[in-house]
Amino acid sequence: MISRWTVVVDRDDLTKTEVLHDELSPELGDCEVLLKVSHVGLTANNVTYGVIGDLIGYWKFFPVAAEGRGVIPLWGFADVVDSTVDSLPAGTRVYGYLPMSSHLVVRAKLTSSGFVDTADHRAELPAVYNGYLVTSQDAAYDPRQEDIQVLFRPLFMTSFLLADQLADNDFYGARTVVISSASSKTAFGTAQCLRGQGVRLVGLTSPRNVEFTESLGLYDTVLPYDAQVDVEPSVYLDFSGSADVRSTLHDRLGDSLVKDISIGLTQQKPSSDSRSQFFFAPEQLRKRSADWGPEGLAERFGAAWHAFTAQAGGWVGIARHSGPDELAEVWQSVLAGKANPNTADVITF
Repeated sequence: MISRWTVVVDRDDLTKTEVLHDELSPELGDCEVLLKVSHVGLTANNVTYGVIGDLIGYWKFFPVAAEGRGVIPLWGFADVVDSTVDSLPAGTRVYGYLPMSSHLVVRAKLTSSGFVDTADHRAELPAVYNGYLVTSQDAAYDPRQEDIQVLFRPLFMTSFLLADQLADNDFYGARTVVISSASSKTAFGTAQCLRGQGVRLVGLTSPRNVEFTESLGLYDTVLPYDAQVDVEPSVYLDFSGSADVRSTLHDRLGDSLVKDISIGLTQQKPSSDSRSQFFFAPEQLRKRSADWGPEGLAERFGAAWHAFTAQAGGWVGIARHSGPDELAEVWQSVLAGKANPNTADVITF
């Protein structure tokens, strides 16, 4: 038997965590692969998975028997330790969607870049989360940048697709893009993708994060939340979920606010405001996969990713942690909003 630990959270109170221990059978079925999780990143994006877990189905990816509790998904690297798939022998390193757990069994269907988990419980879930990349087949993989990848790559895909949707719609006629939680990783990744596209970028952030956000050099203007933005045709990208910030912008800009798009939830409250449209990255991913084909999409994303990673290492320092207890501690810190924008958390399992 294989000993496994799993960090679970209370689905109704995300501050409550527990480390569960169980045993996995060493016997694998046809097409099954046993993964040992290596290391992962934990950011405010993972908090969003918990906040809207029922809305999108995030709780369903890694089900647990513990009633009322669930497993928060993370992005990171894992290694094959046993397999019934000849093309995925022990030692194969993969990148993808992983649980807060030491081990994961997947049912692998091979693809050109890795495999898809075809487990029954994942069949109806968004396909973008079911794919795993084998590092030896991933053109974007760089072993020297694994920490950057676990922290930024899932966030940057959202940034890339969001910026693409805006450009694809000619920015809805706006000349300015206003971005809240501008110091957050997905927000400044979006700003990086929008640079040079003919729109003015205004970042809104808390007073304590103004200096860091300005240091990124990605925004034309950085303002604290209590400052007034200029009245001109604008798109609002809401990464904070703050009802107060949204209302202030609507009151200030009126009809000049041509689009209000909700992406993140650093305030941990999903927006029910009818004025806001929720951005769901897999929808734009499906559109561009059809428009450009898988190879065209990979090429465009790869170019944007390499441009981003060339700078990202200088923006954020890495804070390293290890094991389930420290993983739970990092979760509590990020959940409470205590994480500093100029550091990021990587956990080794």
